Formats: sequence, C-alpha cells, structure tokens
Amino acid sequence: MTQAKHQGSCLCGSVKFTVDGELGAGDMCHCQQCRLWTGHVYASTEVKRSALHFDSKETLKWFESSGKVRRGFCGACGSPMFFDPMDHQQHDWIGIALGSFTNATGVDIERHIFTAEKGDYYIIADGAPQHDY
Repeated sequence: MTQAKHQGSCLCGSVKFTVDGELGAGDMCHCQQCRLWTGHVYASTEVKRSALHFDSKETLKWFESSGKVRRGFCGACGSPMFFDPMDHQQHDWIGIALGSFTNATGVDIERHIFTAEKGDYYIIADGAPQHDY
C-alpha cells in the first residue's frame, strides 16, 4: 500500500509543497479576518506539521494576524496558503488552503465556522454543520 501524497503551490509556483498522508476534514471559515484575507471564505484542511514538506518557499511570507495565529502567503503573487497556530506545542497541525492543492484532495467540507461573521452576499447551502464561532 502506498502512502498518499498531495502536492500544491501558489498561483505563480514560487511556493510549492507536498503533504505526505491523508488530509484532514475540510472546513470553511467565514470570519471577517479570513474574508478580508482571501476576498471570500477560507476553505482549508488541517495536516500534521510533520507531514508538510516545502519543495520551494523562497517567497513564502508570514503575517501574524493575532497573538495566536500567523497566516502564510506567497510574497510574489499574494496567494493565501497557510493558517498556522503559533503555539506549536498545543497545536501539532497547520491549516492549508484547499484551493492551493494541484491534485485532487478527496476532502469534503465537514463544517462551517464563524458563520455569525459571514458576508451578506451568499448563502451556505451545502448541508454541512454551521457554527457561529
């Protein structure tokens, strides 16, 4: 049995990564910070830090959006890619934007979070559970 590998990159290809193993459940964050960062919602999967490997990351930049989280993006093309809790001892995972994978993910959206902050221009109608926080 071979272990799954998932590859991804930013829009310009300057940041490339591989994830070894299966991806976690998908979620969509509707908080105002994610909406401002992406222009809509942030659809992501969580993976163990040890499963994420960078093939290239010269243009990878980090923005500390709060005292708890930093967000990774390509400094060349601006693609939002990573959601990284800064307390690595408590959180052994990193969020990766589902849209940055270049091959099929096999991930279904299992929940919507921070729906109390969602934009007024769309409806959530996929049947996945919705959480105000």
